[in-house]
Amino acid sequence: MTEQSEPAELPRGIALAWGVAAEPQRGPKREMSVERIVDAAVELADAEGLAAVSMAAVAARLGYTPMSLYRYVSAKDDLTLLMQEAAIGIPPESLAQADGWRARLEAYYDALLSAYLEHPWILGLPANSLMATPHAAAWLDAALAALAPTPLDDDARLAVALLVSGSARWHGEVMADLLGQVRANGGTIADAYPDLRRAIDSGALASDSDPFRYGLDRVLDGVAVEIDRLVAGGAPAPVSAPGDDDSDALADKRYREARKAVREAEKALRAARTQQRHVLRDARERLGRRAGA
Repeated sequence: MTEQSEPAELPRGIALAWGVAAEPQRGPKREMSVERIVDAAVELADAEGLAAVSMAAVAARLGYTPMSLYRYVSAKDDLTLLMQEAAIGIPPESLAQADGWRARLEAYYDALLSAYLEHPWILGLPANSLMATPHAAAWLDAALAALAPTPLDDDARLAVALLVSGSARWHGEVMADLLGQVRANGGTIADAYPDLRRAIDSGALASDSDPFRYGLDRVLDGVAVEIDRLVAGGAPAPVSAPGDDDSDALADKRYREARKAVREAEKALRAARTQQRHVLRDARERLGRRAGA
């Protein structure tokens, strides 16, 4: 009889995030905790950027030695994972109040983008695996819940949830990069990019002409087409029995049509991203010309 192997031990950062890792029995002071360490690190990153976060800097902020922190968080990678978990938070309950799957996904996109822009240093970290931490799982669950009433199957729901999440992250990365360049030049958006500042103030980046929103809308248009097709045709076609050529042909036709809708949505999203890059490039060129004048 072969011996059963012991289950693999979770990485400490993930175990801490899920609350299944014991804290040290002894510490420098009773008030020291993983939560206090993470809160201090998030405050430091918000104020000075992710590059300013180190075990020594966080310890100094709390008034302890770096070795004291290592009793609670054993590595910086664990700390940054917990920082990301704390900063991203959980999806707002108001998402469930939106009317319909599309409105819920749009509210989800806006809420996720807001979290990224509130803590832009998150975008400098690699994205966590889908359910590595509780809050990451909660966001994915919220997107899937928006699609639960639709006739899409589980594979399609997951694909749409990941596409909307990725679009929000891309939007956040571009805006964070823009703001970072402004800060690096020692100015404000108004100083560095006056035309862009006017566009922001006028609400243009939140209007239907916003390239990010345009891309999202085209993706959701494609999803809506597929949902309408499934509703019109009833339940998805069952798995055909061997030799059932008609069912095979119908399923293959629907698959090709769905893939075409997805390709069209992806093409629109790529076009929107290209347009946004051109806008940023033109803004940088104008800034350079003004600086050289």
